[in-house]
Amino acid sequence: MKFHIVTIFPEFFQGPLACGILSRARKAGLVDIEIHDLRKWTSDTHRTVDDRPFGGEEGMVMKIEPIDAAVAEIGSRCPGGSAWTVLLSAQGRLFDQVAARRLAARQDDVVLVCGRYEGVDERVAQHLADEEISIGSYVLSGGEWAAGVIVDSVARLCPGAVGNAASTRRESFEPLDSGGVGILDYPQYTRPARYAPARLGGRSWDVPEVLLSGHHEAVARWRRDAALEKTRANRPDLLRLSTPMAGADATPGATEN
Repeated sequence: MKFHIVTIFPEFFQGPLACGILSRARKAGLVDIEIHDLRKWTSDTHRTVDDRPFGGEEGMVMKIEPIDAAVAEIGSRCPGGSAWTVLLSAQGRLFDQVAARRLAARQDDVVLVCGRYEGVDERVAQHLADEEISIGSYVLSGGEWAAGVIVDSVARLCPGAVGNAASTRRESFEPLDSGGVGILDYPQYTRPARYAPARLGGRSWDVPEVLLSGHHEAVARWRRDAALEKTRANRPDLLRLSTPMAGADATPGATEN
């Protein structure tokens, strides 16, 4: 898996790419990440990458010329002479676990173009990018944050990146079977089984007894029910999108108030 990140702030990635699973995956040769300074593809003295928008609105818009030149040159050096190009912007389709798995399964290089300023010339989305992605319904100061999120979520799905590969198939948002987007993961606990801070005056916060029982079927049922309960509370939208689990209470739409 190889990512190419096109940005005007290449120094942004010095820290995030050197930590945790992503760092280990890079050192093991499972994931390769190349950072490209967009200003390399400018032709003027000031290395200009933006300009005023047509129509007279405020802010600056990233120009198409340097992005076009960057995408073309990077793609020409990739296997097959091209790469899958992703524009990161607030106007893109929402990124989710399904999209992460789709990118992880690609056989070609992936170019992530980081937007900045007021936006990116729309012709980049129309003619240069294979898809336009947003990581959430909010506005960031730049696509660098989004690039880091996408690289991390995709890289950890590459075979060998996570020590126990099964753990990436049993977590939040993973499809329950061949369809849907999955629900939230079940709550996790660890030692101590009973925690009683002094400020609680003798009261304690205890781990659910079923998890201490050693009864595997009972634990599995509790985890299923707890996952559904947490999803209803925090992300009821996922129940409408996910594949139904066993039981009428898991039917999409059953949690509408």
